[in-house]
Amino acid sequence: MPSSNAPLSPTHYVAPLDETPLVAVDRVSVDAKPSNLYIDAWRDMRRRPLFYISGIIILLVVVVAIFPQWFTQVDPRFCLLAVSNDGPSAGHPLGFTKQGCDVYARIIYGTRTSLSVGLLVTLIVGVIGIVLGSLAGYYGRWVDAVLSRVGDIFFAIPYILAAVVVMSVLREQRNILVISLAIGLFAWPSTARVLRGTILSVKNSDYVMSATALGVSRFRVLLRHVLPNSITPVIVLTTIGLAGAIVAEATLSFLGVGLPPTIMSWGNDISQAQGDLRNNPMTLIYPSIALSLTVLAFIMMGEVIRDALDPKARARR
Repeated sequence: MPSSNAPLSPTHYVAPLDETPLVAVDRVSVDAKPSNLYIDAWRDMRRRPLFYISGIIILLVVVVAIFPQWFTQVDPRFCLLAVSNDGPSAGHPLGFTKQGCDVYARIIYGTRTSLSVGLLVTLIVGVIGIVLGSLAGYYGRWVDAVLSRVGDIFFAIPYILAAVVVMSVLREQRNILVISLAIGLFAWPSTARVLRGTILSVKNSDYVMSATALGVSRFRVLLRHVLPNSITPVIVLTTIGLAGAIVAEATLSFLGVGLPPTIMSWGNDISQAQGDLRNNPMTLIYPSIALSLTVLAFIMMGEVIRDALDPKARARR
């Protein structure tokens, strides 16, 4: 009889192989296609009708902005008072403005201005927001304190109000670049704040610590590891922000402090047509529809991208 003080050795039980066959979850698929966050997002977006609807509208707007002559042969600057506020006619499907200008031609050629302002503002906001948000979130300490306070100052100023002041001061230099700078220089804090918060959660990941331990410089770690894994919310915010920039340009032009009347844009057309709302409301409604459809398309695309880049949202569908 063994001593009671002897250590007990554990007993291992191994089931026979025929009773525990390998199932699908145990197998490694060698032929499986490589996947990552963006590939999964693309596959998810291709299954959503909203992606195609918004994509077609955005593609149409871009083509119209680049090649307006494909869609109308009428000179949008040619106006004839003899046809003032006339309705649709042959070659003029949307009628004429109070000055006798073709409404359809002005909408087509105004697309380039509105889209250009939206893209320039998005570029300005993206560059400033990404640079300052990355530095504040990754380096922390006094860099974060200084940049965060600067962001709070700009965040407290409504960018529409700031743009109104800037455009009023620079009334003689109003053009597409000036109005884009007036909007973009005050609209970046949201992008910087979102990116800073994401980087704060990513910079303590294992792969970041491993790269640092291998002697990789902090700036290179930021560019190669931290920023690529933190940029997803900025992509979504940028898509939606482009629509907001187009609305901001139209708002400033409607208030009379945006682009000069010599530059065709949807905001200018809406501003000039507001006095004829009772007599000829369609001259205001048509550019408003073009503005609304474009903004709605970019917002829908932003929503689709946001859901596709969120694994939890994909799992709930």
